[in-house]
Amino acid sequence: MEDGSVRESRHRHTSSEASSALAARLPEPLTPITDLELSLDVARVLRGQGIDPSRARPEIAAVAEEVLDEAGSLLDPVALHTISPVRDFRRQRVTLEDGEVSVFEGPLVARALAGATEVVLAVCTIGPALEDQVDALFSAGDPLRALALDGAGIAALGELSRVLRKRIRAEASARGVRTGMRASPGQEGWSLSQQRVLFDLVPAERIGVRLTDSCLMMPRKSVSFVVGLGPEIRADGTTCDFCSKRMRCRWRVSTSTK
Repeated sequence: MEDGSVRESRHRHTSSEASSALAARLPEPLTPITDLELSLDVARVLRGQGIDPSRARPEIAAVAEEVLDEAGSLLDPVALHTISPVRDFRRQRVTLEDGEVSVFEGPLVARALAGATEVVLAVCTIGPALEDQVDALFSAGDPLRALALDGAGIAALGELSRVLRKRIRAEASARGVRTGMRASPGQEGWSLSQQRVLFDLVPAERIGVRLTDSCLMMPRKSVSFVVGLGPEIRADGTTCDFCSKRMRCRWRVSTSTK
């Protein structure tokens, strides 16, 4: 018969093994990414307003140029991302191995993650300062400048997303795996309510981003997305390819620029 000290020793040993196994499954603490350099120009600010730069009126283009420096001073780009292994993939349901049951469901996310063995989950934002200034300009009766500054914010967020995806591709390449197309909750084919699943996996509050009851992100100039990783994943599509408006949208993204 074992005495108490032997049983206690075995219990400590078993608990230690269990703790080590659990720690091996848990992701490392996430560190916000702040060294993200963004580049803005007049053409991007105009596109952010939905204006074709080649057709912009001179006074509109002039205001877009005027807000460039102001926009730059108001940007506070930051991002956070983590990686979760894929546990199961059936039809339009992707189950992640995160210690609990996390499921993404929908035709868009299923297509985006087809062939993935892992999924990058990311949230990024330019912060609230630019939005606050846009609101102040509208309140002060300067809608032209407010719209230009808002366009700069939209352009900056798009650039931030592009820079973050480029970093993700570089990290994946260093590991010898490929990256797939990007997809975001709320895009056609993926319910906005699935934002809650993504935010359960990414502690976005560390970079000042939260979800409203209707699953919108605050600050408003924020974006979340997933990217599949794997040796067999397809990298020949964009979310625009699956949008019902793709044939008449002037801002459609091509595979070469995603």
